[in-house]
Amino acid sequence: MKASKPRWLQRQLTRRLMFPVLALVALTVFLGAYGAQRLVDRVFDRWLLDTARSLADQVEVVNGQPVVELSRQAEALLTYDIVDQTHFEVVQGSKHLLGQRGIPVHGDREGRYSFGGRAYDAHFDGEDVRVAWVPVTGAGKEGVAVMAAETLTKRRFARHDLMVTMAPIGILVLIAALVIGLTVQRTIRPLERIAARWNERSHASLDSIPIDDVPRELLPFATALNDLLGRVRAMLDRERRFAATVAHQLRTPLAGLRLGLARAASEPDVSSMRGVLADLGTTTQRTARLVQQLLALGRLDAEGRTALELVDIDLTALVRDVGESYMDSALEKRIELELASSATVVLVSGQPNLLSEAFGNLIENAIHYTPAGGRVLISVDAASRSVSVDDSGPGVAVEEQQAVFERFVRGRDSVGEGSGLGLSISKEIAVLHGAELTLSSSSLGGACLTMRFA
Repeated sequence: MKASKPRWLQRQLTRRLMFPVLALVALTVFLGAYGAQRLVDRVFDRWLLDTARSLADQVEVVNGQPVVELSRQAEALLTYDIVDQTHFEVVQGSKHLLGQRGIPVHGDREGRYSFGGRAYDAHFDGEDVRVAWVPVTGAGKEGVAVMAAETLTKRRFARHDLMVTMAPIGILVLIAALVIGLTVQRTIRPLERIAARWNERSHASLDSIPIDDVPRELLPFATALNDLLGRVRAMLDRERRFAATVAHQLRTPLAGLRLGLARAASEPDVSSMRGVLADLGTTTQRTARLVQQLLALGRLDAEGRTALELVDIDLTALVRDVGESYMDSALEKRIELELASSATVVLVSGQPNLLSEAFGNLIENAIHYTPAGGRVLISVDAASRSVSVDDSGPGVAVEEQQAVFERFVRGRDSVGEGSGLGLSISKEIAVLHGAELTLSSSSLGGACLTMRFA
């Protein structure tokens, strides 16, 4: 798949601002042309209608018939125009009374005015004309109308002059384009400064970028950038701590294995060697468990940054399966390992492998600290959607109940071998599932660890 080319934000902003401006200019020109047309038509139409009305006032009724008598001087004065040609006609219905014959009585772009007059475009005597039609009112004048037609030269000149006054709009468009370009450039400049500052510092340091001089609109961007740098720092710190922890925790068991092998090689007989090999087997098993917990810890760090693939899980069935895997450990110490649950199915959304690891750590921790002949009780409560692990061991002092959830922290009364990772891993798994892991005193006399789901 071909990668798309990066887009210039400055060009995008300029285009998005220019298009509305050009649209407004086009609309202004259109409305200006339309307004100029309307203004010219109304002004010249009224003059032409006044001419037609003046002629209508000359219509008289003689012997019951409408007549118009105009002297040659009056007719010349009525039709005089230095620019356009003016024609007139007086009709009664289809009967011609006076003037030039054939002026159209209807046309295009007709406009209506008061006193029943109207004006429209027409074609007469081989030219385009504007015609004013006026009815003649009065007794004996029914059906009489006067039409005055005028060519369009003055109107064209007037429209042209009005449009010329709109010529500065083009200059304004160029000025607006220049202003928009400069404004966008100045607006983008803080982003460029932030990017330059980031490039200068990110090669040598992941410290946050100062945002004191960042415009308020860009604060979310700068804050998000600093948050990203903070997460990167935290991730790198976590990875460094994890690597140091692995190196530190594996150093002792690996040294023990090396010394054990040296001892086994120096033993004089097979029976003595078998005792050393038995110790090596215990050390190897403990080391394998430590490696498993360290891998789980590393996996949690990675999964904590991504979404879990959750499925519906029956807590009772899952806890039963995990508990059964620790039956041999419990029998070896003569510990009574018991599961108490109702027949109700308790469903939660979770990742089965992670929850199995968490519950396994809780059960293993209880068996480890419960003395021989003691009791470990696993309870599933459907009402509170929780799993509790109680033991009859020594318990944990109240002031240490929060600290034991930290990595590599063990209670001061802890006995035997341990890495201090089990409870911290279970705690992180609980957080990933939106659950809460708490430690309290148990009714059996030891500790009670409870994981409660929302």
